Amino acid sequence: MSARTHPRPHPAAAPGGVDIRLPWWALALPTLAFVTLLVLILNPVDAQAAAGDPAITHLVERVQQLITR
Repeated sequence: MSARTHPRPHPAAAPGGVDIRLPWWALALPTLAFVTLLVLILNPVDAQAAAGDPAITHLVERVQQLITR
């Protein structure tokens, strides 16, 4: 008497390929963290408290102007 085989619940991945599915938050959280850090870096209120090279200050202000357009 032969044993009955059970079908696989999910189709097998293509040979040589990888089937990866990420949840929505796996992309949303790093994006949110990046945007938050970028906003903290470009915040003009905190930029005036630091005494740094004027060229860097002008560069940061220029980048901020380009982003806010």
